[in-house]
Amino acid sequence: MDVIVMIAQLILGLSILVVLHELGHYLTARAFGIKVEKFYLFFDAWGFKLFSIKYKDCEYGIGWLPLGGYVKIAGMIDESMDTEAMAQPVKDWEFRAKPAWQRLIVMLGGVTVNIILGIFIFWMLTFKYGETYIPNSELKYGIAPGIVGQQIGLQPGDKIEEINGEKVERFEDIKSSDVLMGNSTLTVLRNGEEKQIAIPANILNTVSDFGIAEFVSPRIISKVGEVMPGSPAEKAGLKSNDQILEVNGKEAVYSDQLRTLLADVKSKTANLLVRRDTQMLQLPVQVTADGTIGFAFDYSYIQTRTQDYSLMAALPAGASKAWGSLIDNAKGLGKVVKGEVKANKAFSGPVEIARKLYGGTWDWVKFWGITGLLSMALALMNLLPIPALDGGHAMFLLIEMIKGKPLSDKFMERAQMVGFVILASLMVFVLGNDIFKAFTK
Repeated sequence: MDVIVMIAQLILGLSILVVLHELGHYLTARAFGIKVEKFYLFFDAWGFKLFSIKYKDCEYGIGWLPLGGYVKIAGMIDESMDTEAMAQPVKDWEFRAKPAWQRLIVMLGGVTVNIILGIFIFWMLTFKYGETYIPNSELKYGIAPGIVGQQIGLQPGDKIEEINGEKVERFEDIKSSDVLMGNSTLTVLRNGEEKQIAIPANILNTVSDFGIAEFVSPRIISKVGEVMPGSPAEKAGLKSNDQILEVNGKEAVYSDQLRTLLADVKSKTANLLVRRDTQMLQLPVQVTADGTIGFAFDYSYIQTRTQDYSLMAALPAGASKAWGSLIDNAKGLGKVVKGEVKANKAFSGPVEIARKLYGGTWDWVKFWGITGLLSMALALMNLLPIPALDGGHAMFLLIEMIKGKPLSDKFMERAQMVGFVILASLMVFVLGNDIFKAFTK
């Protein structure tokens, strides 16, 4: 069932993004009197399609190959490679008959809609739900570093006071792009002494391997929240509000200590020293093969805050989140180009998006948040100056505007073919990388 939910969310999210992206091209083309011959969600490769309808002079349909979508604009060298039509005399309603500035607007129409959509989604989410965060002052016991945090030198109980000299007000800022893009510095209070922790430029490689959850989390006491029915914890007599103090005589006051000690005795019996009200209890418990006993920690004493926004106040806050995600993606791409981050760590395709982002639970708030992020990522991807992408077409139009005359049809056809090869290679790489990750993690 989880797999079905993942696939359904992926298809719905990408369908929304693709249809609206292509609608941007469609509407701008129509606005300048350019004929649009086809409007398709997914590709009708080799003429096969799931559905189509002809309305006026345009065919609308759904293809069978779910790798995007397209609009076929008359008189334009595009993925259809309709060289016969291009050999005919130029007609007034064709793309090639229009001024370069109008064609440039048509090419940027899809990207513009994706950016507007991303901003709109984050605007509405911010207005509806505000911003909920953990004040850094609430972390009474500091942080618990995961594998990634430990590798850069963080220790349990550290209190992160500053990021690049700026005071940390929200715990979430510690896991923001300001830190995870690398080349940043954390000011840490450890046993009353300030220390500087340098974040390496290539930290995203490690985050990709282990996940953001293995960077840092709030350090909490080993207080029992919900006990899972039928779990070893329930069978051992562990109850909500119990506080675990020791495992086999070793201190386990904090959750990170407890996890480490339980991991050391997988598939064995562990003796827990537990405080229940004023009683001290010894409870033997069978540890599972994955080092757990079946309960959730109690986080209730960590108080979150929510900042609410009016409709208009939410607009700049939402727009800032949208633009921030686009800029972060651009920075990440720059790190790949510089060699600071490996391409197989940085790029994710549909399989990873379904598994890691949307997930197997349908949560509408999460769904729209992820879709907003993908909308901004799609805008950036389409702006890349690669032939066959919107950015490639825009680059050639800018060259035409500078030269004062269009590039030859033969050059454009060859450039389009080069673009197809680049995109096909990238698609094979991304899908192969997704499958590799799915089977090895």
